[in-house]
Amino acid sequence: MRILCLLISAFLTCAQFAAAKSPNIILIMADDIGYECFGCYGSEQYKTPNIDRMASQGLRFQHCYSQPLCTPSRVKIMTGISNVRNYAAFSILRRDQKTFGHYLKEAGYQTVIGGKWQLFGAENYAERFRGKGSLPEQMGFDRHCLWQVKELGDRFWNPKLTIDGKTNQFAKDDYGPDHVNQYLLDFMENHAGDDAPMLIYYPMILVHNPFLPTPDSVSRSEKDKQKNFEDMVAYMDKMVGRVVDKTQQLGIAENTLILFTGDNGTNKLITSRLGDRDIRGGKGNTSDSGTREPLIAWWPGTTPAGVVTDQLVDFSDFLPTMLQVAGAQTPSQIDGISFAPLLKGSDAKTRQWMHCFYHPRPEKGEAVQFVRNQEWKLYQDGRFFHVSNDVDEKKPLDKAAAPGQYAALRKALDSFPSKGQMLLKFD
Repeated sequence: MRILCLLISAFLTCAQFAAAKSPNIILIMADDIGYECFGCYGSEQYKTPNIDRMASQGLRFQHCYSQPLCTPSRVKIMTGISNVRNYAAFSILRRDQKTFGHYLKEAGYQTVIGGKWQLFGAENYAERFRGKGSLPEQMGFDRHCLWQVKELGDRFWNPKLTIDGKTNQFAKDDYGPDHVNQYLLDFMENHAGDDAPMLIYYPMILVHNPFLPTPDSVSRSEKDKQKNFEDMVAYMDKMVGRVVDKTQQLGIAENTLILFTGDNGTNKLITSRLGDRDIRGGKGNTSDSGTREPLIAWWPGTTPAGVVTDQLVDFSDFLPTMLQVAGAQTPSQIDGISFAPLLKGSDAKTRQWMHCFYHPRPEKGEAVQFVRNQEWKLYQDGRFFHVSNDVDEKKPLDKAAAPGQYAALRKALDSFPSKGQMLLKFD
C-alpha cells in the first residue's frame, strides 16, 4: 500500500509539474494586412520594428496562407477545419463548432479574447443571419473585450466594445485598439502568477478600414488613406510590442509562445512597395496578395532565433499546433497539421499542400476551391499555375507543364468535398 501511495504521489507530482510548465500561448492576428507590409519580409515602406524584432529573435515563415476574407479565416483558424466542412455564412461561426478556446480551457488554460469578433451575426446584418452565430463565451473564452459582438458601432475613435458581456460606448477621443490592448495587458498582469497557463487570443481591430489617423499620427484631420494606413500599421506594431514587452516585464517570456499573423490580404485601396514590385492589396482574392500572410513564432529559449523557414502552413494548422504545445490531445476530425516541431528547431516537413474553400457569401455567387504548395496551385475548375514564377496568376498552364505536380494536387483536391457541407445551415 505504501508503494502504491508513493507511486500515486509521484504521478500527481509529475502531472502537476507538467501542468505548471505548460506554456502560455498568445495568438495575435492583425486585420486586413498581407506579408508585403512588414520590414522582416522586405518592406521599407512600413515601420514594424517590434514585429521585426520578434522575427530576428524567433522563427519566420515564408509560406503561411489564410482564407481571402475575415470570417472564413476566423472560422478556419479557430476550429482547425477547412471551410468546406463547417463554413455557414459571413459573420457566422456555427454554435456546434469546437474551437481552440474550448480545447485549451479543457486542458486547464485560462482563456481570454480581445479585438474583433464578428461571428454572432450582429444587428447590422440581414435578418436571416442575425444571432445565428456564436458568442465568445460559447466558444471557450472565459473573458472578452470585443468589437462587433451583438452590435456594430465604431471600432477606432468613439468605439463601442463589448466587455465580458456588457456593451460599452466610449467617448469620441477614446481609441478602441488602446482599450482592447490594455484589457489584455491587465489580464496578463492579473494572471501571470497563477498556476493555470494563459491562452490569449488577440484578433486585432487594426488595420482594417476606415483608414483614420491613430493617436500617434501627426494630425487627427489627415484624410490621405495611404498615409493613415501606414500610421495604422505602425500603431498595430506598437500594440504587438506592448504585449511582447509585457511578457518580459512579468518574467514569463521564456514560458510563453507568441504567434503573429494576419487574417487575409491588404485592402485593395492600398498599394505597397516591396523590392521592385508594387503590390496592390488583394483582400477577397484567392491569389497570393489575398492569402499570403506573415507568420512569426517567438518563444525565447525554444524557437530558433533568426531562422527563416519555407515550410508550408495553412490556417487550419494553428489549432493542432497550439494543442501540441500545450500537451493537450489533438482531435482526429480536423484538417490541420501541427507545425509545433518546427518551433523547436526540427526541419521535418509537416505538410505537402494546403487547401482553400472560399464562398464567403453563399447566398450569392459561386465557391472557389484550390490546393497549392510553395510552387504550384490547382483550382477546382482546372486552372493550373506555377505561382512561384507567376504570383499574380496571369498565365494558366496545361497539366503537361508539370504532370507530377498536377496529379498530386488533383488527388489532394479530390480528397475534399466538392461543395460546402454547411453553407446557410445554422442549426
